[in-house]
Amino acid sequence: MASSEQRPKSDGDRSAPSEQRLGPVVRRRGQVRSGTTDQRLLDTTGPSDFVHQDPWRVMRIQSEFIEGFGALAELGPAISVFGSARTRTESPEYATGVLLGRRLVEAGFGVITGGGPGAMEAANKGALEAGGTSVGLGIELPFEQGMNPYVDIGVNFRYFFVRKTMFVKYAQGFVVLPGGMGTLDELFEAVTLVQTGKVTRFPIVLFGVDYWGGLVDWLRNAVVAEGKASERDMELFHVTDDVDEAVTLVTKEVSGQLG
Repeated sequence: MASSEQRPKSDGDRSAPSEQRLGPVVRRRGQVRSGTTDQRLLDTTGPSDFVHQDPWRVMRIQSEFIEGFGALAELGPAISVFGSARTRTESPEYATGVLLGRRLVEAGFGVITGGGPGAMEAANKGALEAGGTSVGLGIELPFEQGMNPYVDIGVNFRYFFVRKTMFVKYAQGFVVLPGGMGTLDELFEAVTLVQTGKVTRFPIVLFGVDYWGGLVDWLRNAVVAEGKASERDMELFHVTDDVDEAVTLVTKEVSGQLG
């Protein structure tokens, strides 16, 4: 005779089941939820807290990847340019960003930035004025930032890790202008991917010898000197003050492959 847990329920028996199967997930005892998935989907007056739960977040993450892949799949060769959102429009750094964006387009590449103001806006502006493709990959932040007006293709993301994937997947190299914590995060993400072989033939150029010099010295005199990295790791990036040299360094190997 079937046990009480296994006995089929009659049509009139609406007591909570001791075991509940929700797709591939099995819930038992105190973890059984009331109602069904379809019921929760169709019951518009039901609770909305599900949008804050991890399974729902997975769907949001998936949708962000799909949107990003769909928007950028036919982009063509491009270079990601990073830099501070706080760079002032009247500063020499901003002018450098505009020139860099222009030179990258003249070399046959689109420009991808974080879509924000400052150095990102400058590179997008230069790309747009040169008639090239200007891309902005924005991020949801606790303070308002918005997409700069020089972006032709813009995608906004909730999750940093999805956005970072797009920066790498659809770019053939990085140019890193002076920037703060976010720029450092993007720089070391790229260096780590190259160091570990996750991406290959991926040039990284730091623009601004004076700005980046202290960081480079620390890497060499502390990190490498203490055996935390190898001397070869210092060859994963180049440092320059010259826009044309930066463009050459970040595009020459890729241009050879495209040719």
